[in-house]
Amino acid sequence: AAIAGYLHDIGNCVTRYDHAQAAAMIAYQVLSDMKMPPEELVEILAAVGNHEEEYGEPFGTVAAAVIIADKSDVARSRVRDIHPARFDEHDQINYAAKNSTLAADPRERKITLSLEIDTTIGSIMQYFELFMSRMIMSRRAAEALDCHFSLIINDTKLL
Repeated sequence: AAIAGYLHDIGNCVTRYDHAQAAAMIAYQVLSDMKMPPEELVEILAAVGNHEEEYGEPFGTVAAAVIIADKSDVARSRVRDIHPARFDEHDQINYAAKNSTLAADPRERKITLSLEIDTTIGSIMQYFELFMSRMIMSRRAAEALDCHFSLIINDTKLL
């Protein structure tokens, strides 16, 4: 899962459109050249190539882990240009995310994303408008791990 997580967005160096497929092709070349065993290679490529909302599916535990980590990545540190006048809607919500924690409780079989959102910068409704498909995908990925996905925003459990 660590290798897949590390490589999953490498396709962005080629294109943002269908970057997951570009990443899978790059990962295939790199990992094949490193003589990775085929059974490991296939699992990593499935995770890398299937992490986007438009078509991604949690094919196995590695893919599910990559999906949850990727879709839970909401943080102020993701915003490159910190001038609010130049924010797009994603920058606004990421900048509003003062704190983000992803935790797994193996005993309870629960994966929880906890966010603290500064509602003077972006609203919780804006978060859902932008990231609902990510939360649905995270829930499906958690189910593939036989877990429950939970979302807490500003100390209120929403999922």
